[in-house]
Amino acid sequence: MSGGSAKPKRRKAAGPALRYEHRPGRQNAGQRKKRDWSCLGGCLGLLGFAALLMPLVFFKVYWGHELWGEVAPAWPGGGYAFTATVGALVPLVFLAWAAPLTRMNWKRSKARSLALVAASLPGLAACYLAAGVISATIRPKRRRDWDYDCYSQGGPCWVHVHYPWLWAVGLVATLASAVLLITLFVKYGGRSASTAPSTSEPEAAPTPRSPSGTGDRRPPG
Repeated sequence: MSGGSAKPKRRKAAGPALRYEHRPGRQNAGQRKKRDWSCLGGCLGLLGFAALLMPLVFFKVYWGHELWGEVAPAWPGGGYAFTATVGALVPLVFLAWAAPLTRMNWKRSKARSLALVAASLPGLAACYLAAGVISATIRPKRRRDWDYDCYSQGGPCWVHVHYPWLWAVGLVATLASAVLLITLFVKYGGRSASTAPSTSEPEAAPTPRSPSGTGDRRPPG
């Protein structure tokens, strides 16, 4: 017999793995580290909240006593009439601030949206004024803080002593004003929507030659 048995070739060893499995929670070398902006957003939110509250604090400290100690008693009808006036104005000033903002559409026109924002600023200032008048009547939460300044003329404690039904008068005036605004909106807003001009074209009037509107065309025989 010629020819011997050939030796079997050895298999090559498997090459080392070129890729490693990514473990969860472990950052890849080529992946950039994302910045965490949550802390900055929280700080900006606190600063914005403080900026909104500061005008109310200043109003209560510097003008609260003069407003309720001098202006309210001299108002036609006294302090309760002044309270009713402020309560009735609350829905009006809120509507003056919110109405322009509901018509904003940044995608359609940015210039018109900015103009509407500017138009809402007087209403926002009026809301701050009404909120400042109301906040000047809020007594400190703890009774031990009801000191002489609280009971001095125009102070929060002084207001509640002279006008014990202050909150009820203001609440009733606010609800009555809100109901009146809603009634007017439903009555006149619905009427204007129902009388809006129609966009469909009117039917063509018949010609003098043919009252039926067919003109000089003859019906098929």
